[in-house]
Amino acid sequence: MSKRTILVQLDTDNHPSVFDRVVAVDAGVDEIFAYGNVSTEQVQALVHGAIFTRGPADLRNTAIFIGGSDVARGEALMGEAQKHMIPEFGLRVSVMLDANGCNTTASAAVRSVEKHVSGQGNRALVLGGTGPVGQRAGLLLARGGFEVLFASRSKERSEAAANSVRTLVKEGSWVKGIAPTNSDELKESLAGVQVVVASGAAGVCLLGQNLWSSCPDLRVLVDLNAVPPLGIEGVEVMDKGTERHGKIVYGALGVGGLKMKLHRKAVQSLFESNKAVLDAVAIHKIELA
Repeated sequence: MSKRTILVQLDTDNHPSVFDRVVAVDAGVDEIFAYGNVSTEQVQALVHGAIFTRGPADLRNTAIFIGGSDVARGEALMGEAQKHMIPEFGLRVSVMLDANGCNTTASAAVRSVEKHVSGQGNRALVLGGTGPVGQRAGLLLARGGFEVLFASRSKERSEAAANSVRTLVKEGSWVKGIAPTNSDELKESLAGVQVVVASGAAGVCLLGQNLWSSCPDLRVLVDLNAVPPLGIEGVEVMDKGTERHGKIVYGALGVGGLKMKLHRKAVQSLFESNKAVLDAVAIHKIELA
């Protein structure tokens, strides 16, 4: 008789995310063991509790989900969890990182872009690209063949994001960090750009409508900010493949439905084996019906 599916939720916040638990239930998980304010020092005991209680043949029915609002801490938990698996004896479980929705949101944004523009020969500008979602979106775009510009108010931070992504993509990929300081410099940055993804802080407009609407090369814009003022002026939060000023645009909630579908599918895929490691790249490879 098949064992019940168990998702062990390791959250960096004091209260484990209700959002992530609801998605897990909707994905069909039987039991959710949720732990809040998890530190790296606590991970070993939690992982061992997951891998030592069932035989190797049944461990496909146990998985670990790492969430919370602190993406850096989530990444640390992810690395620590993998350290304490014992794969040589079959004692491991699948694990997924989606702290603050960073991986599923980035994948949903890039999938939206890919419906209209392929990477080869095209360039993407990621506004607010030094944050977790922006860096992951840039990584997925670069892996898909796009030339990628990371834009930030800090040249040091944008170049650091570009350098980080450059180490994760094939040699020869074009990835660059920039820091436009005014509208004229931003307009220059948009020359030759086909795609813009805005993933900056909530309530901060990063791109004015007068700039993007007049760019002849620009084809697709994705704004991941749902808090007014939106990240891209003139894009509505519910836009989903909407045509505005001759461009295809997506708002945060327009991307949100795809993000939710991907999140559920990713959780379900955790239970297809006990070997999956779902980061941004692995999640982006998941096929949706």
